[in-house]
Amino acid sequence: MDWVWTFCLTCAKLNELEVEDLILDTPILPWSLESIFGDDVPDTSDFLGQPLLILFFGLSCPGCLGRAVPYANRTVVELGDRISVIGIHSDFHRSGFTDSQFQKAKEALYVRFPFYRDQNFDRTFKDYRAGGTPHWILLDAEGKVKYSLFGSDPNNALLKLDYRIAELLAS
Repeated sequence: MDWVWTFCLTCAKLNELEVEDLILDTPILPWSLESIFGDDVPDTSDFLGQPLLILFFGLSCPGCLGRAVPYANRTVVELGDRISVIGIHSDFHRSGFTDSQFQKAKEALYVRFPFYRDQNFDRTFKDYRAGGTPHWILLDAEGKVKYSLFGSDPNNALLKLDYRIAELLAS
């Protein structure tokens, strides 16, 4: 259990370092991602025309593996015709996961959304002012930031995210 506590403290420290949040209703910055599975890395503009849910996650994050990835999978299954989902693996611990480890995780977690490695372990994570992992960013169909949220508690973060997605899809 100590490793979970250490991880949570690390997330909190990262969150304290942030001096400003993403600005709502502005276009998202370009991301800096690397392919894991040999596929082309999409551009942020490739998702225009449909809302996009971005999930920052890490293979060393229990909340990511136990709650966030399953939530993202559920979103793809239930709403995949109305919203796109993309994952960004950020590794601010610099563990250096191998492609083989990613493949095993993809299979074990039944990942239903494309995901990519964050360049230099955490470049996009920092550019997007993520507070830790998991961190969610919700964009509208025009690529503008509508919501940014850290966490995976089902009765807090994921419930709020459900409401924001429903509001966005209803508008």
